[in-house]
Amino acid sequence: MQRQKLIILFTVFVDVIGFGIVIPILPFYVSEFGASALMVTLLFSAYSVCSFLSSPFLGALSDRVGRRPVLLFSIASTAVGWFVFASAAALPMLFLGSIIDGLAAGNFSIAQNYLIDLSKDEKDRTANIGLLGAAFGIGFTLGPMIGGMLSKFSHATPFWFAGGLATANVIIAYFTLPETNFTRSTKKLSYHPFAPLKSALKAKYLHPMLLTWIFFAIAQVASQSLFALFTHRVFGFTSFTTGLLFTCLGVVVIINQAALLKRFWLPNFSDVQLEMIMFAGLALAVVMIASKQEWLFLAAIPLLGTGQGILRTVITSRIAGAVDATMKGEALGITASLMSASMAIVPVAAGALFEINPAIPYLLSGVVLLGGVFLSRIKPLVAPV
Repeated sequence: MQRQKLIILFTVFVDVIGFGIVIPILPFYVSEFGASALMVTLLFSAYSVCSFLSSPFLGALSDRVGRRPVLLFSIASTAVGWFVFASAAALPMLFLGSIIDGLAAGNFSIAQNYLIDLSKDEKDRTANIGLLGAAFGIGFTLGPMIGGMLSKFSHATPFWFAGGLATANVIIAYFTLPETNFTRSTKKLSYHPFAPLKSALKAKYLHPMLLTWIFFAIAQVASQSLFALFTHRVFGFTSFTTGLLFTCLGVVVIINQAALLKRFWLPNFSDVQLEMIMFAGLALAVVMIASKQEWLFLAAIPLLGTGQGILRTVITSRIAGAVDATMKGEALGITASLMSASMAIVPVAAGALFEINPAIPYLLSGVVLLGGVFLSRIKPLVAPV
């Protein structure tokens, strides 16, 4: 594997470890400030609103000035955000930390563009995105485990550690991370946050793929944002146990994206077939979770990891392959923005429904995912370039 690819994967790996460390602990940490389940989801939404506004711009900026400076800036903002979070004495400080991180959120989508820049063809592009997903999975496997251990000291400790890790990542990346975007965009950069989204609306050939992405995003965010709360309320799991569950989820993602994607899924199924299979598998998984039966809940973990990992990779690769080389950063920035929009809106509704019955958000996610199966059947097999 070429040196550039290894450096990029390592940078993402370290970044994701920090993210994985704090996610399982976040609801427990926020609860120390007297926050309700709805307030936890509002905190997720604060980050997501800022990310929604910034991601397309940062993607377009990376098309124009290069991937390296944008990624370094994004990782640095993550460090600041986690430090503010860790030192919070009241809820407003938690929201400030989320806003700082969200306004420069672009780590993963910019990293995807790094590896797309290095891809030789369509299969190589999908395989590279899969490798990035595997790096994400490994980081997400180790992160929650580390976070669960650090939470034994205090719920703030994982946030201090994540901030320190992000700071170290900035330093390492500054001295080792290469630039890969040598086909720069000459299009005038708009500072209007909705300009890239307007461009996407004009590109009708992208609409089916973007709609598929939205279906995936809605269902994933609804289930993921309440995962820790669900396990605690329904099964009485601790933060440490929840961290282990996230670790298991990460292992499944790693196996699928690092090995099965290239050796089994891509050789045997078309992109459309994969989308249908994964949407159906995810629908089954969330219904199993909604049953509130512990054995069905645990059995759903492999389905969740497989569906989320493969579906995200396939949709992302198709969108990247459908646009011009000078617009890939903007296109993936748009997908990140749509995911952020889902993270801003969906958790609020899901949190309110969770208070009525913890199973409702998962049942509704199942309905959305079944809609994704239908959408995969009717959209064109090949998007025009």
